[in-house]
Amino acid sequence: MKETRYVSADEAVKAVRSHDHIHLGSIASVPMVLVEALTRRAEAGELKDLHFHHFHTEGPAPYADPKFEGIFFEQGFFVAGNTRASVNAGYADYLPVHLSESGRLYRSGAIPLGVAMVQVSEPDENGMVSLGTSVDCSVAAIETARDVIAVMNPNVPFAYGDLISLDQIDYVVKDDRPLIEKAYMEPSEIEQKIGKICADLIPDGACIQMGIGSLPNAVASQLVGHQNLGVHSEMFADGVLDLIRKGVVNGSQKKIDTGKTIASFLMGSKDVYEFIDHNPDVLMRSIEYVNNPFNIALNDKVMAINSATEVDFTGQICADSIGTRIYSGTGGQLDFVRGATMSKGGKSITAFASRTNKGFSKITPILKPGAGVVTPRSDAHYIVTEFGWVDLTGKSLQERAKLMISIAHPDDREELDRAAFERFGPHYHNFSI
Repeated sequence: MKETRYVSADEAVKAVRSHDHIHLGSIASVPMVLVEALTRRAEAGELKDLHFHHFHTEGPAPYADPKFEGIFFEQGFFVAGNTRASVNAGYADYLPVHLSESGRLYRSGAIPLGVAMVQVSEPDENGMVSLGTSVDCSVAAIETARDVIAVMNPNVPFAYGDLISLDQIDYVVKDDRPLIEKAYMEPSEIEQKIGKICADLIPDGACIQMGIGSLPNAVASQLVGHQNLGVHSEMFADGVLDLIRKGVVNGSQKKIDTGKTIASFLMGSKDVYEFIDHNPDVLMRSIEYVNNPFNIALNDKVMAINSATEVDFTGQICADSIGTRIYSGTGGQLDFVRGATMSKGGKSITAFASRTNKGFSKITPILKPGAGVVTPRSDAHYIVTEFGWVDLTGKSLQERAKLMISIAHPDDREELDRAAFERFGPHYHNFSI
């Protein structure tokens, strides 16, 4: 049994050694007081060759700053705006992994974890603490790291689910800065159209998965007339919270975790964070549990709603990059695509606007050179734009091209049809869908 020590941040990060791999608590709950203390050690020339691993982070990211080249090396499992420029300039890097398998990187020793740095709630009467809004792969990190440093913060909600014992923590640092919040993003007119189409594909009693942003908010806003929905999702935000409060989401039809809302991390308003505090109807679980496709499939009518940066004629879905430029990450998209596909009555839905903000078609003859295929064409099913939906299940390449072109922007269809003819030859126009 470990002896937990309550120390300052500067004292705690003395546990970090040169060449260590460090797990960093993510999303809204980055332990910034530890990052700042570690930065001071770096500036004093005490460390070199530290590798950082985490889901996407918000706020300042000195661990990806070019001025710390040779000292800090960011290798996140997901890329956000605070590290994107450094990753694409080569000062930081991206480590591709399905989120369901991120914990296994630590448990298997593929990433030999030196230190886990996380934020936790204040303890309950049994000496248990919660990872609050960011359970993610931190459970695996805590169980495998040589040293565990936890920031105990009263602003971290005590969320039920996978809890941590104080006995598992080597050093505790006190801090009370607020969690990072993300304002509600109002959907555009196009996103509202897409949200309506997606909602029409979702039956009552379904178990939904979707992320954060204006498009998921558009889908949520169109679900207010539904009944008995459940949530089993790697994350949720204010749009889903509104459905819970209106009684649309109650989890009554779920086969596992019946009546419970299941997630692994959150990003939203303070209202979302306060909602999960000591709320027995919400379970924040390890990403290894939440994103396991076999667990996902145990519920009926799983509706996995994800997005894309680009989709080609054949259904290859790019969601992590724009050409060779890394934009985000593999995330849990394929975890839920496959879980929904295996679910009785489930649907995998990929939804996106037909054009980029600059007016380029997101439906393309081929993906840009260097683009990442997050969901293979063999896993692509329902595709939605503001111009409708198509189901690629059981369709050949030429059939897929015709279907995809039918939901492209009307001004792009003639050019796309010409590209399909050039690709597939003169027989392309000789059949209908």
